[in-house]
Amino acid sequence: MPSLMEVSGFVTGAACVGLLVRQNIWNWPLGIANNLVFIVLFYRTGLYADVGLQGFYIAISVYGWWSWLHGGRDHGALEVSRVRPAMAGLMALVVATATGLLAWLLHRYTNSTVPVLDSLITALSLVAQFMMTRKWVENWLVWILANFLSVGLLIYKGLYVTSGLYLLYQILCILGWVAWRRALRDGQAMPGLQDGVTSSAG
Repeated sequence: MPSLMEVSGFVTGAACVGLLVRQNIWNWPLGIANNLVFIVLFYRTGLYADVGLQGFYIAISVYGWWSWLHGGRDHGALEVSRVRPAMAGLMALVVATATGLLAWLLHRYTNSTVPVLDSLITALSLVAQFMMTRKWVENWLVWILANFLSVGLLIYKGLYVTSGLYLLYQILCILGWVAWRRALRDGQAMPGLQDGVTSSAG
């Protein structure tokens, strides 16, 4: 039987990604609630790198919330854009370095049984989340890779409901990739994004 914690993570996580696909600003506070749920869940199952990852998500969600509202031209709403090649290279280097460092730390100081895979997922997710705060459309491709790896790891750990959530994430990430590319091509906000002064425009 899935725990109440897993079910809560499933509902809030799916809702958060759905809002991200639509570039809705309310994904950020909902995402913070989801992070708090997963801090408890991952700690209980020994996925310590993922515990730290959730803490990072909370901090960067505050930045993302601000960035979507005020990080664009003339301190206005941020628009969808592409990552520059130099920045993409830097992000790849960050993933490689963070994976190696985290894997070493987990192997040396914890009882983790999957230090490399846990660390790689963590590093990919860190980079993808930062890319999300800047509305770089390629963030969805990084998420797709991270989610693919996460499904296998979560099944291995017996978190079947959460692995189902990550499969749903995959579908939503594909929809996000398509929708954000369309918004980038059209150069305008997606329908239904406006929500008073607190909404973001894509």
